[in-house]
Amino acid sequence: QVQLVESGGGLVQAGGSLTLSCAASGLTFGSYSMGWFRQAPGEERKFVALISWRGDSTTIANSVKGRFIISRDNAKNTVSLQMNSLKPEDTAVYYCAADRLGGRAPTRVSEYDYWGQGTQVTVSS
Repeated sequence: QVQLVESGGGLVQAGGSLTLSCAASGLTFGSYSMGWFRQAPGEERKFVALISWRGDSTTIANSVKGRFIISRDNAKNTVSLQMNSLKPEDTAVYYCAADRLGGRAPTRVSEYDYWGQGTQVTVSS
């Protein structure tokens, strides 16, 4: 059974930093592309960042480029999202996701096979 468990969310002031982690189990982690998405109330789930199965390629959404960094540790089956210079508009539930077709760069919700339960990030102004 595949499980993705996010952690690290919380309340932070604007300009602050948070690091989210996602622990994966029940899958061959090193062969999956991993992504982060976020969903604010009343909005659709949106792409934030992804990292290739080997960790040698990343794609970052324009809205967070220069502020967020995605990384992975295939030995520990984890993927992280370091979020810096946070803004109130970054407030959302953040989800990690796994794409079993590790050779592509998926940015759409429909391209991912597995999802975590999400972790809340709230940025106060």
